[in-house]
Amino acid sequence: MSQHKPIKKAVFPVAGLGTRFLPATKAIPKELLPIVDRPLIQYAVDEAREAGIEQIIFVTGRGKTAIVEHFDVAFELETTMEERGKDMSVLEPTRATPGDIITVRQQVPMGLGHAIWCARAIVGDEPFAILLPDELMVANRGGTGCMKQMVEAYNEVGGNLISVLEVPREEVSSYGVIAPGGTKSDTLTEVTGLVEKPPVAEAPSNKIISGRYILQPEVMRTLEGQEKGAGGEIQLTDAMAKMIGNQPFHAVTFEGNRYDCGSKTGFVEATLALALEREDMGAEVREIAERLLAR
Repeated sequence: MSQHKPIKKAVFPVAGLGTRFLPATKAIPKELLPIVDRPLIQYAVDEAREAGIEQIIFVTGRGKTAIVEHFDVAFELETTMEERGKDMSVLEPTRATPGDIITVRQQVPMGLGHAIWCARAIVGDEPFAILLPDELMVANRGGTGCMKQMVEAYNEVGGNLISVLEVPREEVSSYGVIAPGGTKSDTLTEVTGLVEKPPVAEAPSNKIISGRYILQPEVMRTLEGQEKGAGGEIQLTDAMAKMIGNQPFHAVTFEGNRYDCGSKTGFVEATLALALEREDMGAEVREIAERLLAR
């Protein structure tokens, strides 16, 4: 039995405007754009459920109600499908137990740290996970998802954890970067510092924070008085940095693939990569790609 409080709540910041994907996101939330045939948000929610998380907390903004509706019962659709003898299992991941999905509004776009702080009343005094849907984390074939890997590490060391990936050093100025300490294992590293979007010459490593977190509730009190940081926004990285030294802090190197679906090229890459892995369409997609490349 673990002596650490279990991770049962997860916060999903989904209030962004999705301006990089206009005009597609003018009326449709970016998080509902499909990677093959599943909305981006569905991948993140499925990852959280695999890790044993029971309560889903969406931090939304105006025009984002369709995200919640995606996880609601579509009575007319389901009745029609059932009457026509259609396979209903395709809708199973979109169903949620009543009360397990909660939404709060981020009324002003003030950064990731502020979005997380908006969920403080629901998080309460419990440790919680954070999943950024833009970061699509896909497990290796036969492996476990990123959040499940992190929960397993949390059960071992407790405290705060973040997922990290190694990138070319010239790219670090676009991300939050860790200062690594000692290693607990091949995939678990102590964190001694965090820097948000550092200049390349000042970056403490090339290990970037990759959109998955497990944090203790004290971070909410730190965010309460957090000043604006990089980009004039309240940065979650700055608040986490203040907790280092006061609580255990580790980084989990994800064993799998990460796709940056916040960019158009990353979105296309994710769609192609996942389509190629599908048994029902992988061979055909490969033929299409080879034909296009041969032009």
